[in-house]
Amino acid sequence: MERQYYLPHSSIEFHFRQSARDFVVDEIPLYPFSGEGEHLVLHVRKKNLSTWQMLDIFSNHLGIKGRDIGYAGLKDKNAQTKQYISIPKQYEPMLENFEHEGIKILEKQYHNNKIRIGHLKGNRFFIRLKKVNPTSAMKIQEALKMIKKNGMPNYFGFQRFGNDGENYLKGKAILEGTLKEKSKKLHQFYINSYQSYLFNAWLSRRLQISKLVESFSAEELAHELSMDKSELESMKKQKHPFKLMHGDVMMHYPYGKLFHYESDEECERFMKHDISFTGLLSGKRATRAEGFAQTIESEYDTIEKGIDGARRYGWVFPEDIEGQYKENEAWFELHFTLPKGCYATVLIEEIAKREIQNDESQE
Repeated sequence: MERQYYLPHSSIEFHFRQSARDFVVDEIPLYPFSGEGEHLVLHVRKKNLSTWQMLDIFSNHLGIKGRDIGYAGLKDKNAQTKQYISIPKQYEPMLENFEHEGIKILEKQYHNNKIRIGHLKGNRFFIRLKKVNPTSAMKIQEALKMIKKNGMPNYFGFQRFGNDGENYLKGKAILEGTLKEKSKKLHQFYINSYQSYLFNAWLSRRLQISKLVESFSAEELAHELSMDKSELESMKKQKHPFKLMHGDVMMHYPYGKLFHYESDEECERFMKHDISFTGLLSGKRATRAEGFAQTIESEYDTIEKGIDGARRYGWVFPEDIEGQYKENEAWFELHFTLPKGCYATVLIEEIAKREIQNDESQE
């Protein structure tokens, strides 16, 4: 699938490699921990370990099952990441002699509840881009200004699809009954990868339509896109680079209730980051788009059984964006905060206007 980008500049050349020095993630908790309760919350720093690998290490050391350890979200393996996990309080004495070269316990505190998946506000990122010349640095700064103003598409990152990028095919085969996966974890992971693939394909198509609306008249596009001329004229009036369609499933931002886009006045709320549109994670029991938006969405709504669907923000608004160019080292250093479930590598790819997962192989 060829991804669509919305920034107007040409591709920017730089080198990006995920490593503990150049890719740092700090998890932002959803709420302050209470300081009392039957669960011990550990603020941990890990290097070059996946979250699952880290949980296995703690599980083996404490002699407990992995499901007894709470965590809010998965963090990148090839990075330095800080996140919060919880264990039953009675195992605290067993941590006195805990040592691991890739893990450091930074802080301990108590809480009433086990940490659950999704119990985080977002993540703060530090990323270092290398081999950046002065011209590219200027283009990156301009790109950051536009992302600060308009936000960015909320694609699933390449990490979602495995080293070969084809995990979604296994998920598709599982749903079609041509592949069986004994591991429940991998079974679910592959199906989720297929959902993510369909979401990305839908979002890329909508971005493509948005760019066509920017470039051509409603008369020219009405036949090409099989859309009503009045709908296209409404889209052309929108100032945001992503064009909303009547019937889109919107959601208050950064969280809130779902509702369908009906009034053109909602475009201003989108511009102000008060609301955003959502895309479908295909499956059962998920709200569907209506009208013109549903026509596009239905092309990527292919999962009819076996898994529940959901809605995911199609567009997000990074916060606290900072960028600094270090010309002597030819480095460009980025700091920014993303909501939970968003991929920092997607922001880097939007800036670069190209895929970046192959940069490491070019060293």
